[in-house]
Amino acid sequence: MMEETTVVAVRAIIAFLTLIIYTRVLGKQQMGNLTYFDYINGITIGSIAGTFATNLSSKAWIHFVALTIFTLITILFQYITLKSPAFSLIMDSNPTLVIQNGKILEQNLNKMRVKFDELTMMLRQKDVFDITTVDYGILEPDGTLSIALKPENQPVTASDMHMHPPTQKLMTELIIDGVLMKEKLAERNKDNRWLTEQLKKQNLSIQDIAFAAILPNDKLYIDLYKDHVTDKSVTDQNKVHK
Repeated sequence: MMEETTVVAVRAIIAFLTLIIYTRVLGKQQMGNLTYFDYINGITIGSIAGTFATNLSSKAWIHFVALTIFTLITILFQYITLKSPAFSLIMDSNPTLVIQNGKILEQNLNKMRVKFDELTMMLRQKDVFDITTVDYGILEPDGTLSIALKPENQPVTASDMHMHPPTQKLMTELIIDGVLMKEKLAERNKDNRWLTEQLKKQNLSIQDIAFAAILPNDKLYIDLYKDHVTDKSVTDQNKVHK
């Protein structure tokens, strides 16, 4: 019993590490929105890895070889689809127009075997609650819906107003679990002196902080380990400082 447990544990570790390595090799599309091929492929590779870890009636090497061969075949198919549009069409299909000028194209919708309530759900996920505002709706090969609103329903942009807002920065993580990432300070042209001054204003030390980040507006966001939330307010000790 103990010997079998040890063998399964070792196999599970090997299968887990192998999956991580092979998933990295296959690329991010294995983790993002999946096409039908990617979905089936991911299930099969996971199934082989699961059998590899728990099936003690066969040698581990056999499952490892099968997992490796299946991954190599997947890489080959990915390369072929990049080089051959025709083969890519067979594997992933084309985007399908399902909404045009606010009208649902029932034939195309039925061809993709998508129900009306599924379509309306996808529209809501795009923050569209009035289908008449949609100029085009396209069902992508990975099952997601892309929409283009009619010109009169599109949100106003800065360019429409002839405005030139400053370039938007990203939020920069600075402290995680009481550990300062010094290289992040340099990314935002800050130094330890600046950080010390911000913390001194609130009588805080780095060890008190669960998470801190420099916001796009160069202010410092701080979340403490000990947050005090009252019954009358949902505000906590998250602080934003210059």
